[in-house]
Amino acid sequence: MPKIKTHRGAAKRFKVTGTGKILRRKANKSHLLTGKPSKRTRNLRHAAVVDETMYKAIKTLIPYKF
Repeated sequence: MPKIKTHRGAAKRFKVTGTGKILRRKANKSHLLTGKPSKRTRNLRHAAVVDETMYKAIKTLIPYKF
């Protein structure tokens, strides 16, 4: 079997924890931030856990991070 190529865009966007959970960045934090409350932009700083329904799709994109 040949090696599987890693999807480089996905590799930059997702991080796998020690327990196998996949972390992602939250949306709405890139521009037009002046109209958003400080509380909202503070809460957008923290990484979120990817939903379990997406794990299989992401594992095919980044096979060697697991």
